[in-house]
Amino acid sequence: MPEGSKHLLIVDDEKGLREAIAERLADHDFVVVQAGSGEEALERLAEFAFDLLITDLRLPGIDGRKVLEAALERYPEIIPIVITGYGTVKDAVEAIKQGASDFITKPFQFDALLHVVRSALEQRRLKSENAYLRSQLEARYRIDGVVGQSRAMRDLSQLLETVAATSSTVLITGETGTGKELAARAIHHGSPRRANRFVAINCSAIPETLLEAELFGHVRGAFTGAVGTRQGRLEQAHRGTLFLDEVGTMSPALQAKLLRVLQEREFERVGDSHTVKIDVRVISATHSDLARMVADGTFREDLFYRLNVIPVQLPALRERREDVPLLVQHFLQKLSADSGRVGITVSQDALRRLMAYQWPGNVRQLENVVERALAFNHGRLQLDVQDLPPEIQNQAAPVDSSQVWFPEEGLDFESYIDGVELSLIRRSLERSQGNKRQAAKLLNLKRTTLIEKLKRLEAPPTSLKLP
Repeated sequence: MPEGSKHLLIVDDEKGLREAIAERLADHDFVVVQAGSGEEALERLAEFAFDLLITDLRLPGIDGRKVLEAALERYPEIIPIVITGYGTVKDAVEAIKQGASDFITKPFQFDALLHVVRSALEQRRLKSENAYLRSQLEARYRIDGVVGQSRAMRDLSQLLETVAATSSTVLITGETGTGKELAARAIHHGSPRRANRFVAINCSAIPETLLEAELFGHVRGAFTGAVGTRQGRLEQAHRGTLFLDEVGTMSPALQAKLLRVLQEREFERVGDSHTVKIDVRVISATHSDLARMVADGTFREDLFYRLNVIPVQLPALRERREDVPLLVQHFLQKLSADSGRVGITVSQDALRRLMAYQWPGNVRQLENVVERALAFNHGRLQLDVQDLPPEIQNQAAPVDSSQVWFPEEGLDFESYIDGVELSLIRRSLERSQGNKRQAAKLLNLKRTTLIEKLKRLEAPPTSLKLP
């Protein structure tokens, strides 16, 4: 349920009882609207989305069952509670079947009604939390959701599984796009805290002046625009996991406050003197070198050691090229299913270019490239080289060393490599129609370097047709 006061509609034709209940509920921070008939209730429901509905079943004109039905049809998440007269419990049971959360029988004490209301709110909160947790688990952010069969990824999966069983603070490092949040979610969902929330915050995406309030929460009037009390991410992650992405961008003042949270497990909201105690596991991540930042004096040394209890280093995609085909298939299945196009494959030539590319943006960049290729392949059932971005199309496919023949006496390594170099130079000159400047550009070489290599390899100038 949302934070703050709950809006409640009470429907009863007994004015005295209705007004008395409304007054008492208002004293308990409910915003109450009254309706004296079913017709008036339907008008109120058409105008506003109430959190709760309390309605008598026996009403003149449109009865409570019709009000209940109309409320649930318009607002499936509304919490309906019905009031019944003595001896009409059978009607209440039918109302429960119709969708009412609970019922109370007249005559009743106000405390009994308040108990029913609060119980219904708690049940809805638990239902909402369970739905949230199911959606998180179904998102496949688990240890086995880490895609890759390379040695580096097998070692990483084993480390994540081991770390998940502990309650230690974790620092995840790696280049941008390597999947640091994915690893953090995998740790959370493999841990004893998985039944509670995983709350993420990107410290670099929020202005410094707002990050403190976002992290610790604030009370009403704490600063301009603070119109009410608000929970911060720390409180939201109570008994769960808080993920601090790009923690290296935190200001020194905020670093000091975070250090206190890690040491004392308590904090104060912005503008408040009341101490809030929490039980939360902190996983942080950064693409920066925090050890160097400590040496430079831009990051607190004591905080660094608090965060770096268990370090987890994510490999760059160029360090595990053998995982590229698996990742491509993973993204193809995900993206083609979203677009309703199933059975899409990728040509071997395109796959070779993808495996040869350096991937400065890592896995995130690869996913974007696959999505772009799907958009540009004009509905064909196979992605090919022409569907890839120009910088990948022009990427030379890697040499397949598995096809090299080794004679019994062994091969001459230097001569073999010279032959490969000469072959590449000749191909580049053929493609550039003999223009050495363009040929050098295709090989990412300087023009003078290309000429020197040709001289060293004793390539006949006439056969190469250099201009």
